[in-house]
Parts: sequence; structure tokens; C-alpha cells
Amino acid sequence: MFPTPNSIISSTKPFSYAFSVSAIVTSNQETIVLDKPATTTTFDFTAYMLRKADTVNKALDAAIAMKEPEKIYEAMRYSLLAGGKRVRPLLCIAACELVGGDEETALAAACAVEMIHTMSLIHDDLPCMDNDDLRRGKPTNHKAFGEDVAVLAGDALLAFAFEHIAVSTKGVSPTRVVRAIAELAKSVGSEGLVAGQIVDTHSEGLSNVGLERLEYIHLHKTAALLEAAVVLGGIMGGGNDDEVENLRLFARSIGLLFQVVDDILDVTKSSEQLGKTAGKDLVADKVTYPKLLGIEKSKEFARKLNQDALQYLAGFDEDKAAPLVALANFIANRQS
Repeated sequence: MFPTPNSIISSTKPFSYAFSVSAIVTSNQETIVLDKPATTTTFDFTAYMLRKADTVNKALDAAIAMKEPEKIYEAMRYSLLAGGKRVRPLLCIAACELVGGDEETALAAACAVEMIHTMSLIHDDLPCMDNDDLRRGKPTNHKAFGEDVAVLAGDALLAFAFEHIAVSTKGVSPTRVVRAIAELAKSVGSEGLVAGQIVDTHSEGLSNVGLERLEYIHLHKTAALLEAAVVLGGIMGGGNDDEVENLRLFARSIGLLFQVVDDILDVTKSSEQLGKTAGKDLVADKVTYPKLLGIEKSKEFARKLNQDALQYLAGFDEDKAAPLVALANFIANRQS
């Protein structure tokens, strides 16, 4: 018999985090609406994001070129190159640059994180999971290629991600590469993404899902891979232990922030605006932040997470931290 969500949580060591939604639930202050960035900067984030995303897209295209067997590579490329904001690889590169590395140093890790993220989307969309038909404005992978090919395409992306880091990373010591691979593996396995997914799927339709379990789900299912992206950048860039730990805490905050905003968008935007099926959590009777807190309190919680995240960057050089500050604000204020 499969364990209940409560037993799953109690048998898995949860992530520790320094923020709590309880302050938002009990707050009597005026609601903070996410319509302006938390900080003001002259950093040209749009140019930075477009430039880095273009570099990542070209690297992904080159990494997974068409070859035999064509069907599996076609399916892998279909989802991997379907667009998207490339938030995770950008976070990886920005973290690497913050601690003294450069784009080339982080590029293999950045691409690997995006491959794993794409795998998670392919598998998450399957009928046995979220059963979704639309992703990034296109039919989901299993709709385009069939469930069998979609499962194999996701598996192939997962395996190749680790191969890519091991083979294609340049200018980084073997010790740091192994450390990065271990970090990424942990983030996607039974202590990370998989843990969040299993608790999520076995919480659907339950009436007793509270904030503690909801935060567990999203700290693992969503935040874990975002955290890995930032930490991998810090490791590859040569960051010391204190720098990597501050980057980890920053990433954990924005990882949960990403999901809170995602929950808000799911009930406030259309499928056309999102590029994926809107309102699917409501249909599946999933617990979300708006469902537990309401829209306005969810926005207030998101703003607090954004502010918490930025505090962890306070000890870094302001100019070098500008991309991560901008990315945090972008996540907080995104509209799709």
C-alpha cells in the first residue's frame, strides 16, 4: 500500500527555510500588490536576458542535434527548443558570474538544468500525472508523439543532462564538477523534485492539505531545481562555502516565489496568455496558495519572498548581483 502524504512528509527530511507564510496569514497590514519591482536599478535586464537566453538556446540546439534514432531526438528537441523564459539557465549563469566565473564556465550546467526542467514538464503533462494538452503554446509532447515516446524523451533528457555536465564543462576542477553533479541529482530525485511530485499527486482532492504540506510540495517540486541552478552556478564559478550557501537561500526563496506567482497566474490569466492550460489546478482540485490564502494574501506572501531573497544578496558586489536581483523581480512580476 502506498503511504499517505503525511507519512511521505514525515519520512523525508524537509528543506529548512527562513521565511513563513504565517506572518502573511495573520497580517493586518495593507496588501502589497506585485505591480512594481522591489528595488530600482539601472541594470538593463531585458538586454541581459535576451542575450543570455540566445546563448542558451544555441547551446541547447547544438547539444541535442538531430541524429538516429530520429524519433527520440525529434521529441527531445520538440520540447527542449519550444521556447520558454530560460529562467533556470539564466540563474545558473548569473550566479556563476556573481562569484567570479563567466558564461562559458556555467553554460554546460545551465543547459543541463534546462534539460532536466524540460524532462519534468514532459512527464508532468502525461495523463498519469497532470494530464495536460498544452505547453508553451504547443500541444504537449505526448499529444504530439504519443505517451511512449514522451516518456522515453524525458528519460533521455534526464540522462543526457548529467552526461553533458561531465563531458562539456570547461575550466572547472573535477572536484567541483562532481559536486555539481551530486547537487543536481539530489534536486531531481527522491529528496527533491520527485518528492514534491509524489506528495502533490497524492494530495489531490484531500480536504486537510494545509500550508505546511503545500510549502513542502513546492519547495521540492519547484524550488529544488531552481535552487540547484543557482547553486551549480556558484560551484562552477568558484564560490566559497559562504557564498554558495547565501546563493542557496536566495534561490530557495525565489523558488517558492515562482510557484506562488504561478498559482496566482493560473487563476487570473487565460490559457492564451499563459501558453498552457489555465485553471487546471482548480479542475484537479489541487490545493494552491490562492485557494488557501486568497489572491491578495498570496500576492503579499510573494512580495515578502521577493524581499527575503534580495536580503541574501546584500553581501555581494551590487553591480555583479544586479542580474540576480533583476531575475528575482522578474519572477515576482511575470505575467505568464
